[in-house]
Amino acid sequence: MPLLHLSLPPHRLLLVAGGRRRRRRLLLLPPSPRRVCVRAAASVELEVAAAAGEYGLPFPSERAAHHRELAAAAAAVERACRLCVDVKRSLLSGEKKIFEKNDQTLVTVADFGVQALISLELQRSFPSIPLVAEEDSASLRSSNADNSSNVLVESISSAVADNVSNTNSLLTHDDVLRAIDKGGKDSASFDSNPATYWVLDPIDGTQGFSKVDDTLYVVGLALVVNGKVVAGVMGSPNWASDTIANRKDDSIASRYDRGILMIAHEGCGAWTKRLYDEFGQFTTSKDTWNRCFVDSCSVVHKARYCLSDNQTWNMIPLSVVFNSTTDESKPRDENELLTSYVFSGSLCKYLTVAYGRASVFVLKARTKSLKSWDHTVGVICVQEAGGQVTDWRGEPLDLEADLTGRRDIYPHGGILITNGVLHNKLTELIKANY
Repeated sequence: MPLLHLSLPPHRLLLVAGGRRRRRRLLLLPPSPRRVCVRAAASVELEVAAAAGEYGLPFPSERAAHHRELAAAAAAVERACRLCVDVKRSLLSGEKKIFEKNDQTLVTVADFGVQALISLELQRSFPSIPLVAEEDSASLRSSNADNSSNVLVESISSAVADNVSNTNSLLTHDDVLRAIDKGGKDSASFDSNPATYWVLDPIDGTQGFSKVDDTLYVVGLALVVNGKVVAGVMGSPNWASDTIANRKDDSIASRYDRGILMIAHEGCGAWTKRLYDEFGQFTTSKDTWNRCFVDSCSVVHKARYCLSDNQTWNMIPLSVVFNSTTDESKPRDENELLTSYVFSGSLCKYLTVAYGRASVFVLKARTKSLKSWDHTVGVICVQEAGGQVTDWRGEPLDLEADLTGRRDIYPHGGILITNGVLHNKLTELIKANY
């Protein structure tokens, strides 16, 4: 029997960065009409499966030491993707009003909502495993935000309540704020001893999420055990199917052929499934999984290279040896490489390499440290798809270098993500020219 959930969100908000001073702006959307939402059968089926620990994975529990954790993570990320789609849909409807706050980051209702939702879902099944995540509720609790902060909390709470699996108890605003803070910088303190913990990037590519178009963004969740990533999930609601990607299909019907969920478990491979069915509805947990592999290119100048949109080719050591072009139709010799700039976060590039749409992702570290949530789940997905991830010296990423917080990593030079076949060749080229 479908569950009825009364949804009464007073406002929908978006926080965006604006101007040269990078001030945070709240985009306040008008109230949605009061309505009663009937959850689709797919949602109910997912709830039943998740509650019973039966989220369908493509390999048996006997092969996977963390099968139960991965099943819970996949169910949580799928719910989080629904939240993102719902928030973005409401975000783009109605006239926007803008309020500004001083900040250095860009955050949306969906960032906070996803972190709260996944925190709540994981706490139900694994209350003893800490969460390391990007956001905290400090800005939401700030008294300097006037009434806008309260309205923002209302919007976040409504988004979480619409997607949480446990509908038997009423969620308060404090419940949601505490759930966000479960992943905050003050929630857990580690030491030099081995630890088990989750790492979450609620939305990787928030700038892409805030755009009207179909720019990629990813919800990424990983499980780390004793310094090693053992399982992970990436969900990308805007990921274009092979049909769209290859044919450049811009038809209205093509929007139903988007969305991907990628899972990976140590020793079990990387797998993907669609997020939507042919009617544009989210699929259930029993849908078909497909094994995912990196591409097989073994020639450096014939590979496809993926770069961050905020970095140029001359920032990469390979530029000393090779020219670059973004023109795929242009004939290339062995001195020129094909590059593409993806406007989105780092995890979107990991996803692109793991799926086989790019051979290499090269990232220059602009600061001494990088945030762990921007990379952790990408590592397991690329590795289980057959690829390799190291820093520019060829050393694995040290997830325990930040002894107390596990929030920072310190790669030498930058990060190199490849299909594996090209890794040693490119590592040597980078070391020789860095």
